[in-house]
Amino acid sequence: MQALKVLIADEIQGEKLLEKTLKKHGFETACLPFDTIDLNSLVLNLLPDIVVLNVYTPTPKILDAILRINQSHSAPVILFAEDQDSDTIDKVIKAGVSAYIVDGLDPKRIKTIIDIAVARFKEQNAIKEELKKTKSQLEERKSVDRAKGILMKSQGFDEAQAYHALRKLAMDRNISIGEMAKNVISMADLLK
Repeated sequence: MQALKVLIADEIQGEKLLEKTLKKHGFETACLPFDTIDLNSLVLNLLPDIVVLNVYTPTPKILDAILRINQSHSAPVILFAEDQDSDTIDKVIKAGVSAYIVDGLDPKRIKTIIDIAVARFKEQNAIKEELKKTKSQLEERKSVDRAKGILMKSQGFDEAQAYHALRKLAMDRNISIGEMAKNVISMADLLK
């Protein structure tokens, strides 16, 4: 199995505990001081499997960086910090971290924290994909119903006949019924 690439942005320059611990567990790491990097550009260039931030407190700049990482690159973001304020926790969760660990930089726990965050991230992605699929199916269903309505009105079909005609058109053109429905809707809009 190939080692996971971990980008560590460390605001707390010290003994590099995160980097040493992750290397010991077989992770490939790049550890850089947080204040000297453009985190989003670095993430897009390195394409890490995991992004770990070690900061004193999640500032608006950090929260914005997390949001942008989640929009541009699919990787779990783990945030170690010292701020346990409930408002901060709400903001961090909304920004999309996979794990927010307060005062938890214990070498014995780091590997487990990473593993749990990665598993949680994968589960959240599966849920997001399922939601996207369901929304797409709902939109397709709405298009099919609207196209059937157009065919019923313009051709005098009943609902079953309209569906059959739509299905036949889709099969004849070797496209999905959803695509055919969109074509019928587009044509009806064009002819208005």
